[in-house]
Amino acid sequence: MLSKLLSHEPRPGLLGWLFSTDHKRIALLYFWTIIFFFLIAGIFALLIRTELFLPGKTLFDSDTYNRIFTLHGVMMVFLVIVPLIPAVLGNYFIPLMIGARDVAFPKLNLLSYWVYLIGALIVLSSLIFGAIDTGWTFYTPYSLKTGGGVLLALLGVFIIGFSSILTGLNFVVTIHRLRAPGLSWGKLPLFVWALYATSLMNVIATPVIGITLLLLILERLFGVGFFDPTKGGDPILFQHFFWFYSHPVVYIMILPGMGIISELISVHSRKRIFGYWAMAAAIFGIAFIGFIVWAHHMFVSGMSDVARWIFSFLTFFVAVPTGVKVFNWVATLYGGSIRLTTPMLYALSFLFLFTIGGLTGLWLATVATDVYLHDTYFVVAHFHYVMVGGAITAFFGGLYHWFPKITGRMYNEFWGKISALLVFLGFNMTFFPQFLLGMQGMPRRYWDYLPEFTLLNQISTIGAFTLATGVFISLLTLFIAWRRGPKAVENPWGAATLEWQTTSPPPYYNFKEIPHVEHGPYEYEVLKKEG
Repeated sequence: MLSKLLSHEPRPGLLGWLFSTDHKRIALLYFWTIIFFFLIAGIFALLIRTELFLPGKTLFDSDTYNRIFTLHGVMMVFLVIVPLIPAVLGNYFIPLMIGARDVAFPKLNLLSYWVYLIGALIVLSSLIFGAIDTGWTFYTPYSLKTGGGVLLALLGVFIIGFSSILTGLNFVVTIHRLRAPGLSWGKLPLFVWALYATSLMNVIATPVIGITLLLLILERLFGVGFFDPTKGGDPILFQHFFWFYSHPVVYIMILPGMGIISELISVHSRKRIFGYWAMAAAIFGIAFIGFIVWAHHMFVSGMSDVARWIFSFLTFFVAVPTGVKVFNWVATLYGGSIRLTTPMLYALSFLFLFTIGGLTGLWLATVATDVYLHDTYFVVAHFHYVMVGGAITAFFGGLYHWFPKITGRMYNEFWGKISALLVFLGFNMTFFPQFLLGMQGMPRRYWDYLPEFTLLNQISTIGAFTLATGVFISLLTLFIAWRRGPKAVENPWGAATLEWQTTSPPPYYNFKEIPHVEHGPYEYEVLKKEG
């Protein structure tokens, strides 16, 4: 019975979807599940901003605020942004982009989805079975002593980690072993390069947070003294373990977005990507440096001056490969035949927002300014400019770009552009004032604030609702197009990568015949000569 359910070929009905091993169906299962948690986390964000519209109590008390704040962070980081691009767009398009029938381990791919779903539901159950108010970082010793919901959240995140590891292993083997004939490493799309590096980071870094959360669970259940100073433990050790994973996870979240932007800028400016090998090398440069800069989150934890200087220098150094990517994107745009489509608008938004996020990171990499800005709203703004302005914006750009391929239908371009503009405007209204709040000294994670911070908080709250409107219009536009949009041509953007060389949507076997690759992914000049 189970072997019949675990069929690669499409079967009708809900069971046919839930037990399909087709990478495209699994990607869509991830999409709808992650979007569900994204909307819940977004509602929590709107509740937080509504509470902060005025000083004092607006909607709920401080304990409720702390719980909503924590659930927003935990769900948005671990349930949404970390798996979003690899699990959805990576699952769907890696086999198509390398000319393969499926991923290397289809059943393992399905298992990774079920592991993710079980872990996510356990995290969500903390709403019912207990309070969780530690913040998304689960800092000890407070997370050892607060309500029982923390234990559920820890267990859920621990389980979700296995999903990331399984997906990462699957992608690495797929890219190594299943590339079409002629598709050398030098002909891989940069989106594939980005997901390859991300998969390696997932496999290496995720076990660290898994072990850390397991130790925290054991300490809560059995009183073993790992992190509790009253039992001989060290809470700073938890921070080292946590940030050794959680700084690489910033790049696990953002590198796939960078891969998407490389595709969008090249395709929608009709120009070969500038400095292909430099871009590929920069991906791995960012990934490597991401593993050795974790302690810049801990400049105020009591480390020595020498350690702070070293980690400050290393953090500055990550700007080099990041700067290479930004420069090469701009150089690709220069002289290109730019089309201001919806995907391109999201790509240009990414360039602006991510650049601000990266440059403000230099303030936090400088020890003298970080000591002042630490735990203020400046950090909140910086983090969201990188994560939301980077990963989420890139995801929406990629979703609009590949929507005709996934569904075989076109969306309303006017409403797509309106959504992109509202997201850009609302995002800047929400988070740019928070840079100013941080520089004025407003601490983050507080339920209340002094009256002099009111105006900037009100602008931020209005921006949050503008951003939510843009996201709602964006999703609604795609949903309507999915149901009754006009039929799309096979390659509406004139892209040169392999996924556009099959039907839209692709058949379950992807290609009638495995393609033989003769030119690179961005050879528009070659395509013009071939007619």
